[in-house]
Amino acid sequence: MSDLHVHRFGPETGRVVLALHGVTGHGKRWEALADEHLPELRVLAPDLRGHGRSTGVPPWNFETVVADLVALLEAEGTGPVVLVGHSFGGACALHLAHRRPDLVRSLVLLDSAIGLEPERMLDIALSSLAHPDYDSVAQARRDKQETGWGSVAPRLLEAELDEHLVPTANGQVGWRMSIPAVNSYWGQLARGYVLPPAELPTVLVQAMRVRPPFLTTEFAAAISERLGSNFRLLQWDCDHMVAQELPAETAALIRSML
Repeated sequence: MSDLHVHRFGPETGRVVLALHGVTGHGKRWEALADEHLPELRVLAPDLRGHGRSTGVPPWNFETVVADLVALLEAEGTGPVVLVGHSFGGACALHLAHRRPDLVRSLVLLDSAIGLEPERMLDIALSSLAHPDYDSVAQARRDKQETGWGSVAPRLLEAELDEHLVPTANGQVGWRMSIPAVNSYWGQLARGYVLPPAELPTVLVQAMRVRPPFLTTEFAAAISERLGSNFRLLQWDCDHMVAQELPAETAALIRSML
């Protein structure tokens, strides 16, 4: 059995999408995309280890995340899935496809982060340790709006706050996640990248408003060279929260990979 808390959308049978959220996120972020744009598909959206309602027990690394996902898919008996990953979830998707390609039908990477500069990851980790909480819900909302959610529909931002923001010490609020796990995952993103099998159909969306970008030129060149005609790179005019900002386009892209 899997140790992950899993959000399930769509019919109990049919074609399956496994959707992986980014670091500091949770699986319910995929709800609007699944219910409103992909209602015919069975979408499994786990809270990754250390996030949401899933276990926060270490180790916190790609190997353990992959083991969690393998246990989930084997318990669900899905067969190969369309694997969708956003940001850190894209890195997890790449590691799963690299280690267990038999479980993956095709790969959709939404502004994936992998093989990033160690100094950048250190700065992010130190900042998150220095400021883990917010004085109010309003402050948390402003932070989201300034860090990738500015063009997301307000109702989706409010749903994010309702699901993911919880009381912390001293009357403050913070995200429903394990801070030690999340800081470990920033370090995981500084590890070298892995590549999917050459025969795996893969599409990678780069969010062009993200500066500096999460997609490195080294990874883009390596995956393109390895996959050849099985790979597409799309550059979309959006910020980092691709599926929330452009849900119709994201849904059409996922359907194209079925």
